[in-house]
Amino acid sequence: MDHVKYVLDILPFILSGLQLTAKIYFATLIFALPLGLLAAIGKVSGPKIIKWILFLYTWIWRGTPLLLQLFFVFFGLPVIGIRLPDFAGAILTYTLNYGAYLTEIFRGGIESIDKGQYEAAKALGMTYPQTMRRIVIPQTIRRVLPPTCSEAVNLVKDTPLLAVVAMPDLLRISNQIFTRDSDITAFIVAFVLYLIISSILVKLFSILEKKYSIYE
Repeated sequence: MDHVKYVLDILPFILSGLQLTAKIYFATLIFALPLGLLAAIGKVSGPKIIKWILFLYTWIWRGTPLLLQLFFVFFGLPVIGIRLPDFAGAILTYTLNYGAYLTEIFRGGIESIDKGQYEAAKALGMTYPQTMRRIVIPQTIRRVLPPTCSEAVNLVKDTPLLAVVAMPDLLRISNQIFTRDSDITAFIVAFVLYLIISSILVKLFSILEKKYSIYE
């Protein structure tokens, strides 16, 4: 009973960390998804300078560790006089990182659409933006749904990196409780919470994929 009471005592603190984790998670998805889609369109059909800029963006953000990117935003930018609020810095870093991966996922989806559909749309008098909006993008979203859902699940497992930059997320709060009490119960609770959240997301995305995705 004493152990159960201890869990109930620390649970509100752990859930406060979970609240920050959830905010980072959903904010990242809200910004990274449209960023990835727009950047993918730019890489496929934008002018040469835009394609070059987007190539550099995806090359840099996919080619370096997320942890290093967090260090750069939190500790590197202040050195050159740019200091962002912690929450904004975290959202910026995660959005740019996941946006880069989603850019390549969406780009692959767009380029998988048969070229004949572009020609048919043109023959019907549709402009390029109309073709993208009405024909290409809807099919692309269905084609890239599985890898996009996989990235969304991975994001949950990347949020604990916030603890390294001293943000009070689920893992950092659990570690603070462990340091205070020398009891691993907080880590066990965090472990269970991460597992539950990931399992729920995997199930939800699995249902989504079966309903909407295209399997070639």
